[in-house]
Formats: sequence, C-alpha cells, structure tokens
Amino acid sequence: MKHLLSKYVKRIPKWIYTSFLVLFALLIIIFNDAFGDNELFSILAFIYFLLVFLLIIRWIFKQIKSIIRLKTEKAQTELLHLKSQVNPHFFFNMLNNLYGLVDKDSKKAQELILKLSDMMRYSIYDGQKETVQLSEEISYLQNYIELHKMRYHKMIDIKFKIDVADNDYDIMPLLFIILLENAFKHGVENLRENAYVYIHMKSENNEVHFNIENNFDKTLENEQEGIGLKNLKRRLELVYPKRHKLTFSKQNEVYKAELTISKL
Repeated sequence: MKHLLSKYVKRIPKWIYTSFLVLFALLIIIFNDAFGDNELFSILAFIYFLLVFLLIIRWIFKQIKSIIRLKTEKAQTELLHLKSQVNPHFFFNMLNNLYGLVDKDSKKAQELILKLSDMMRYSIYDGQKETVQLSEEISYLQNYIELHKMRYHKMIDIKFKIDVADNDYDIMPLLFIILLENAFKHGVENLRENAYVYIHMKSENNEVHFNIENNFDKTLENEQEGIGLKNLKRRLELVYPKRHKLTFSKQNEVYKAELTISKL
C-alpha cells in the first residue's frame, strides 16, 4: 500500500507542488493581519516555512549531487578516450612488418602474431578496466620488448630489471607503456648502432617506481612534447591526483624518465 501510494505521488506534476506552495504563502501573507496572533495560525506558518526551507536544502543537495555525478562521468569518459589512444600506431607498424615477414620467415611471423594478439587483447579488454595487477602490466611490457627485438634487424641493448615483491599490486593499466614506447620511438628507431633501453621497475612501501633510460640521436632531437606524454600526464591527474611524480631529464645524448605512483 505504501509503495503504491508513493508511486502515485511521484506521478503528480511538479508544477502542482510549486503552485500549492506559492498559494499557501499568499494565504499566510493575506491572513497574517487577521490571524497573526492566533496560535494555530502561527504553528501552521512555522511548519510551512520549515517545509519550504527543507525543500530548498533538498534541492541544493540534489543539484550538488548532480554536478558531482556529471563531473565523474565526464572524467570517466575522458579517461576511456585517453586509454583508446594508447599505442595504436604501434599495432599498425607491427602489422605492416608482419605482411613483409610472412613469405620470408613464416615461423617468426607466427611468433609475432601470437605476441601481438596477446597485446591487442590486453589493450582492448584489460586496458578498459579501472585497475589491473602489476604482474599483468609487466607481462604486457615484456611482450612489447620481445616484439621489438623480433622487429629490428640490428643489435639493441635492452635490460628490464624487476624488483617487485607483490605482483598483486593494483594499478591503472597502460601507464608505463607510453614511456617505453617513447624510448623506442625517439631512441632506438633513429639510431643505427649502439642503441640501448634500460628499464627498472621496483615496488616497495605501497609505491611503484618505474625508471627508464635510453640514448638518442641529438641531431634529431625534438623539443615538442608528444601526444603520448600529454595523454599520460592527463590520465595521472585524473586517477592519481597528488599521488604520482613524473620527471624527465636529458644529459648529453641520454634521456631519462621516472614515474612514481602511490597505491590507490
């Protein structure tokens, strides 16, 4: 019965409530001179103004709640859009390489396809999650490195040191790949020889530290910040406000990036 009554009350148009409140206020003003000293009239007037006050407070609360919800939805939409932009050109480049490799070395092409499919699955499905385990991110980075080793026809010195005791550390997906991709794109791809990428990931005291160092061709140095780094900075601001530190440094022909993230 209570549920049925509530259902019918909700169907009443809002303008009826508003008209009733305005009409009641006019009646109080009109009859105030005649019944202002009457105790019952004073009680009714007090109840009315208390009701109006509570309704105003309720309306303000609903507006604030709506604004917060809209901001949250906007942030989530922006975050999903940023995630969808992560390394698409890498997949296109790898597919082009595969096309030329199928006839030359079918076995190697099959290995590349398997690793590439694992990476694409992770990017498309796991990459849309709010958090993943750190071990999954590490595997993703290792697959990326292995694909690049297969792709290039030159010697590359790649070292990936992992000091992670807790692989169950929850973290937002597809963060570190941007820094790793940046090292290959602006370092390895432009160097004919002696190219290197050194990566160190460490987890301790509820923090993850990711350091990456690579050499680059100084004659091809580009001072303009790429879309990938802008993407990374914005995602960190949205998910890890005041809980992250991202720094870059250049010395001679060596580029270093360091990212520290505190646990959510």
